[in-house]
Amino acid sequence: MANPRLKWLVALLAVAALCVLPFLFKNYRVFQFNLVLIYAIAVLGLNLLTGFNGQISLGHGAFYAVGAYVAAMLMDKLGVPYWATLPIAGVLCFGLGFLMGFPALRLGGHYLALATFAFALAVPQLLKYKNIEGYTGGVQGIVLSKPEPPFSFRFLDQPFSADRWLYFFTLVVAAVMFLLAWNLLRGRIGRALIAIRDHPIAATAMGINLPLFKSMAFGISAAFTGVAGALGAICVAFVSPDSFTVFLSITFLVGVVVGGLASIPGAIFGAIFIQFVPNLADQISKSAPWAIYGAVLIALMYLMPTGAMGLLKSLWARLRPATSVG
Repeated sequence: MANPRLKWLVALLAVAALCVLPFLFKNYRVFQFNLVLIYAIAVLGLNLLTGFNGQISLGHGAFYAVGAYVAAMLMDKLGVPYWATLPIAGVLCFGLGFLMGFPALRLGGHYLALATFAFALAVPQLLKYKNIEGYTGGVQGIVLSKPEPPFSFRFLDQPFSADRWLYFFTLVVAAVMFLLAWNLLRGRIGRALIAIRDHPIAATAMGINLPLFKSMAFGISAAFTGVAGALGAICVAFVSPDSFTVFLSITFLVGVVVGGLASIPGAIFGAIFIQFVPNLADQISKSAPWAIYGAVLIALMYLMPTGAMGLLKSLWARLRPATSVG
């Protein structure tokens, strides 16, 4: 058994590294790190639904869009502080996701995937609707201002810029969301969600309310994604309907699979893939970046059929006997 002091030392070193990280790079790279944390929250939300509850969704880009627009409209029209928009976006997306969960009671597998796919198609078009473009900005979207840091200083000859402040803000929010997911899955609700995924008939026989818990899974998953969308609007400082196409929903699902189904830390690996692999593919080939992206994705699925966390677990299982014998 590992030494508890060693665990605390590793944890403290990791926190120190995360705190120093944004001062080692320029603002654009820090902005990319912010997006990694935001996408990790969104991927985690989808994984709660797909990986831990067994419901396939191709519509989480729509929840991300709703969260982003809620934050943007509250900040732009009502002057609500950026940090206060996160819980509001989460609550509204929870309600929307809970309502979306009711059709899921009668649908399953690819039928549910198609229903959520239709939802992802509809939301960007609804955001362009003329009768509400006074609130949503229509096709032009809404331009925001990045929040300024509450104080200023220099560290490693780098100023404490807006992107660096948002990095720490997003890091704290991401840590809270991951902790909430971890506690949720360790409790009664988490065990019920996993039981429904593995044996729905046996779960019903044990007294688990399938309609309630499946709808709740959709709501919680949508709430996580809505918070991620609100953070995305704050960090990017711009929202428009064309930013939330169906491809965004598919991208989140790719992140879940690459990181590892039913894995909380896997969301981080999935988010890193979502953010950096398309940029890397574009640098390799300007003429056919998506061909490179597809080739990398196929290679990863061949090398890591259970995702990044599945590979790490198998490597740890192989190394553990050797370390215990030594």
